[in-house]
Amino acid sequence: MNPLHRDSLHSTLDSLAESLFFQRTLSAIQRRNVAAWIARRQGQPGAYADMFAPTEKDLRGIRLFTGETVRSRVGIAHQLGEESCRLLVRLHVPTPAVQTALQRAIDGMTARLDEAERRGQSTALYCCGTCSAAYWRNLALNLFPRSEERLCQGLVELKQLRRSDGQWHRFPFYFTSLALTEIGTELALAELQHAAARWQKILPRLSAVENPMSRRRAAVGQRLLALCAS
Repeated sequence: MNPLHRDSLHSTLDSLAESLFFQRTLSAIQRRNVAAWIARRQGQPGAYADMFAPTEKDLRGIRLFTGETVRSRVGIAHQLGEESCRLLVRLHVPTPAVQTALQRAIDGMTARLDEAERRGQSTALYCCGTCSAAYWRNLALNLFPRSEERLCQGLVELKQLRRSDGQWHRFPFYFTSLALTEIGTELALAELQHAAARWQKILPRLSAVENPMSRRRAAVGQRLLALCAS
């Protein structure tokens, strides 16, 4: 299936993310074409921190990979900017246009982080829980300076937001679980284990439901429990 949807950055990223998440094969030409299209959106009007701009269709609202909704224009732009960076790294397309766009986007977000720190703000979290989880996925890829330091402090702060039911205050459960699986056990084992009790309860129900979003969520839960058991 072609992941490129020219009217929507979100649909393109979502289709691409699903292919990579479930390890479906993308041809070399598909990778080049979709990476080039994403790269051309770098720095366009509406881009957050000089990352990758949503289309008009995207600004009506988006759903994260795990199904949570984002409706604010700033939140949409930030989420799609972070996800564009993450997926361009995962695509491994080495053309100058793609790599230059990616570096400019990383530089733009880095400048935003530096600005926040000059104002005395922590960059262990970023805005809300939803935006923080998206940001952490890129810290896990070491895209921004002091990635591990920022990520470790973020996980300390996440621990303070634990709920008794295996979730967290302010942080969406499914999307945060996905981020934690990508961070891995070396840094995130305690929070993975915190979430595991809830996953053990809800995974049978999710696995029994035949729809694409339940399938994604179930796969996240399976990966999280496997990491806790390893």
